[in-house]
Amino acid sequence: MKVTTTAIEGLLIIEPRIFPDDRGYFYESFNKQKFAEAGITADFVQDNQSLSQKGTLRGLHGQADPFAQGKLVRVLQGRVLDVAVDIRKNSPTYGQHVTVELSGTNHLQFWVPPGFLHGFVTLEDNTIFTYKVTNFYNKESEIGVIWNDPKLAIGWGIDTKEVLLSPKDELLPSFEDFNSPF
Repeated sequence: MKVTTTAIEGLLIIEPRIFPDDRGYFYESFNKQKFAEAGITADFVQDNQSLSQKGTLRGLHGQADPFAQGKLVRVLQGRVLDVAVDIRKNSPTYGQHVTVELSGTNHLQFWVPPGFLHGFVTLEDNTIFTYKVTNFYNKESEIGVIWNDPKLAIGWGIDTKEVLLSPKDELLPSFEDFNSPF
């Protein structure tokens, strides 16, 4: 397993070691000991999975304490552009973001610790996105920012006129109006 740091402290890209053969391939998507050696000592409590069509944008979401979540995200099939936005008020990278393309062929994973908003857009039809979380979902603790906030200047890599959003995601506040709990 190869772990790559990003421009924002805490965000990590994990590249598993793939063992291909004539039958297909094998890899460990999670090994508690190896992740701990990489600095990820999270206790995962739940796995989530979504199926989305091309252009589906989910985010930018998070949860406030005491239900803040770390997420270990990956794609089983298809491709996404995954985004994490730093919302730690005392961080030198507050309001900055990192993007990474995750796919069923590159097998990359992205570790997004608490203190970040998270979102993704699907780049292919029938994309299966899965993630492990460190805390249970709590509706009252939901936080978020509108995906296309000009202050964040996220390049989503798609025609934004064709984005498919949930009604909830259409109503999220701007970053300027967002009061970070971190």
